[in-house]
Amino acid sequence: MNTLTPPEYLPEPPSSSPTTRHFRAEKFDFWSFFFSGLTGLATLFIIGILVTILLNIIVNGWSAISWHFVSTIPKKDFFDANTTGVLPMIVGTSFRVIVMTIFVIPVGVITAIYLTEYAANTSNVTRIIRAAVNNLAGVPSIVFGLFGLGFFINFVGKHMDALLHNPTAVWGQPALIWASLTLAVMTLPVVIVATEESLKAIPPGLREASLALGATKLETILKIVLPQALPGIMTGGILAVSRAAGEVAPILFTGVAYYMASLPQHLSDQFMDLGYHVFVLSTQSPNIEQTRPILYATVLVLLILTFALNIVAILIRARVRKKLRALG
Repeated sequence: MNTLTPPEYLPEPPSSSPTTRHFRAEKFDFWSFFFSGLTGLATLFIIGILVTILLNIIVNGWSAISWHFVSTIPKKDFFDANTTGVLPMIVGTSFRVIVMTIFVIPVGVITAIYLTEYAANTSNVTRIIRAAVNNLAGVPSIVFGLFGLGFFINFVGKHMDALLHNPTAVWGQPALIWASLTLAVMTLPVVIVATEESLKAIPPGLREASLALGATKLETILKIVLPQALPGIMTGGILAVSRAAGEVAPILFTGVAYYMASLPQHLSDQFMDLGYHVFVLSTQSPNIEQTRPILYATVLVLLILTFALNIVAILIRARVRKKLRALG
């Protein structure tokens, strides 16, 4: 039996010519191109300003930096480029930033945990705390200096001297501890906001799984939530260090000294500071042209110190992230 398909029923061979498709030309969006270009120009403008400032400081200050400059305690007349040094300023700036970080991070993290994990968003207490944090972020830095003078020195410090029966003022005077605490209050909103955003980014499923396995809420926060949020907390600390390192107004009344012949040894000692030293060099010098290299070199040292403190914090954050990824 012939099973061949008749020729009239055979399928037609596919055409060898490719199918022609017509695409409509996309319409040129002028406004999208304009605003994209404007955004790019604004970004380049900001980067250009930053590079110009850094190059200006490096070019004018690099020639005055030497080992003698960064390792010498200057004489009281520190306007001579041949004999001056900034060792007490480096030590004082580092100490106040480190002490500030020790105080501000625990308080900021605890506050953020309360606002995120415990407080109800509709309660009046939560609204008051958030309003206080927002208002603190907008207060001028000089106001924090006056607050530190009135509260930490005249109230807390003098009462400590009275309780300890100190014959002379030990705590009721400008000191490293009071300057650091004033800076901690000033940078507290930065740490709170960064930590709160980091806590909110943790998936709710992690909390629910921990609670379902029998862990308490405190155990869940300490063992699950905080380790996951630690990189964000470190980011808040980096931002706080960056802001506090160059601040001068909050420490004018609370701890900085015009000149000290020794390095600070205790939290109750006054200290010299790079930012305040820049202010003194730019306003008190009898010969501004002679002092200009010292001024630029001091600013360059301040920038290098700030970058160094930030790099240390960034490396710690990167190490924490690496450990978390390995555990995950």
